[in-house]
Amino acid sequence: MNLTFVILGGCAALVGLALLVAGIRGRPGESPKATAQLIGGMMLAAFGLLIAGFSIGYSRAEPLEIAP
Repeated sequence: MNLTFVILGGCAALVGLALLVAGIRGRPGESPKATAQLIGGMMLAAFGLLIAGFSIGYSRAEPLEIAP
């Protein structure tokens, strides 16, 4: 397993969740900054989960044999 991508993805997910919480506390409908934090936090959290998940899945999968 490539531990670098798992750590990077986990950190990105945690930072994204922190932005998400900050955006929710800042009244997203009224403040453009809070709305941007909410959207950015969701995107960063999803990106971090994807990086970590695909890294774990790639390391656990067996190689494909596509020989003719």
